Amino acid sequence: MFRCGIAYPRCRWIIPLLLLFAIIFDLIAICAQSGWVEDEDAKSHYASMWKQCRGLKDNWQCQSLMEYSWAQAVAALMIIGLIVLIIAFILAVAAMCNVNVGLMAAVAAFLVVVAIIQIIALIIYPVKFNELIFEGNYYYTWAYGFGWGATIISIGCAILFCCLPRYEDELRGDAKVKYIYSSE
Repeated sequence: MFRCGIAYPRCRWIIPLLLLFAIIFDLIAICAQSGWVEDEDAKSHYASMWKQCRGLKDNWQCQSLMEYSWAQAVAALMIIGLIVLIIAFILAVAAMCNVNVGLMAAVAAFLVVVAIIQIIALIIYPVKFNELIFEGNYYYTWAYGFGWGATIISIGCAILFCCLPRYEDELRGDAKVKYIYSSE
């Protein structure tokens, strides 16, 4: 006999694991020394959240972006978002250990705040950076993508944490497993 169902007690650790991936993605985006923006050929101009560099081959001249207020705001928002995400991760682990519905709602609220903060930062950066350079074609690359990846995971986990209180008995293991498919 074959049966297919969802074992909620085992699945409750997947969401904190996703939040851990979001933290790692945010750290990659924030700490990257390049990879937010590159010129079309990726040979003469690149930038991170912190600096931009122009040059050819081994002759690069780098300039800090932190002299611009918009870059300071982007850095501050991304770091604040990371701190709030770490707090949400700690609360998520605590909520899943005890299956605490109140903590699940708090985690969802924290994740919504993270998503809003990081969306603002990830929109400000390309708008202001394009105003700064306004020449040629530029691509937003891997590190910028990791920032969006962390934000999208945060949005998804916020939605899941909003829905989880409906499945409190299943998460505790008190409810009988409901099989989606059963062959006899």
